[in-house]
Formats: sequence, structure tokens, C-alpha cells
Amino acid sequence: MADSEKITINMSVVDLGKIDLLVEEGFYSNRTDFIRTGIRNQLDKHSDEVKETVTRKTMVIGAVTYGRKSLEKRRAAGEKVSAWVVGSLIIGNDVPAELALDTFESIKVYGVLKASDKVKNALADRIL
Repeated sequence: MADSEKITINMSVVDLGKIDLLVEEGFYSNRTDFIRTGIRNQLDKHSDEVKETVTRKTMVIGAVTYGRKSLEKRRAAGEKVSAWVVGSLIIGNDVPAELALDTFESIKVYGVLKASDKVKNALADRIL
């Protein structure tokens, strides 16, 4: 995914010192490189579990975008959206809160939900 999100972690000074030592010794280019490598290794280690969960819960991995036109088509067809996403769910700025209420049944995002404040507030009770 092109977008990235900043996270903050707390760790002991001893662990941080160990990371700095590995960086100084050339194993990693910087602290961020060490942390990203660790995260990727853990995600690789648990990739089967992630795949099984995604399949069981009918999730989408990646970025999913809903705009006004697609939601209007779903509303006209009487369809509801249950959006379960691993990555990012983007509800376009052109989507009014009323349309979002008419079309979204539930939302669960493991990652980032991007939508206007009005839409997020309107859907608050449907965001799991």
C-alpha cells in the first residue's frame, strides 16, 4: 500500500539500547528498519492465521473505496454493505451521511478508516 500510518510504541531503555547496538553494528540501517523488520517477520510467521481469518470472516485485504455513485447503486438495488477490511476503508468525501446510513450495515477495519467526520459520526453505532 502506498500510504503508511505512524505508530508509537513504548519499550524499555534496555531493549532500545539493544536496537541501537544492532544499528551501530550495521545489522539495520536505523531503529525504524529494525522495527519494520520485526513486524514483517511476525506477520509472515502468522500469515496462515491471517488468511484463515480473512476467509472465515469474508474480509478484504488492501484498500477498499466506496464513493457516492457505487453506494447510490447499492441503495437503489436494496443492498446493504458489511465492510470488513484489513488495510484501509475509504468512504469518499462525496458520500453524505444519509447515504452512508442507508447502505452500510456494519464496518470493521483492521487498519485505517477514512471518511468525513459526519459520516463517521452517523455510522458510529455500526463501526465494530
